[in-house]
Amino acid sequence: QVQLVESGGGLVQAGGSLRLSCAASGSTFSNYAMGWFRQAPGKEREFVAAIRSFGGYTYYGDSVKGRFTIYGDNAKSTVYLQMNSLKPEDTAVYYCAAHESMDGIVFVQNYKYDYWGQGTQVTVSS
Repeated sequence: QVQLVESGGGLVQAGGSLRLSCAASGSTFSNYAMGWFRQAPGKEREFVAAIRSFGGYTYYGDSVKGRFTIYGDNAKSTVYLQMNSLKPEDTAVYYCAAHESMDGIVFVQNYKYDYWGQGTQVTVSS
């Protein structure tokens, strides 16, 4: 079992930056791939970014490429999402998620993830 706790959400003006954190506990961090998803009101949950915990390969959704960066700190069992050049359309609840990845595979589909955090609200004002 993996427990995930997000932090770092808040209100920011368009063009600003935020960094989200996701602290993992309960299992060996390097055995998992970590992802960030987001869900705006009335919309489906959307893939944002993912990383292979032990190798650092990263993947991004098209809407955030070039603006968001995902990275991890294995010593702290924490994954971060640095969000720059934020836009009002980035407003959503952001969720951290994890799935086992003993072979290094990283999924972008939300139904492949077994563990989820409680979510943190990000609001970008225009």
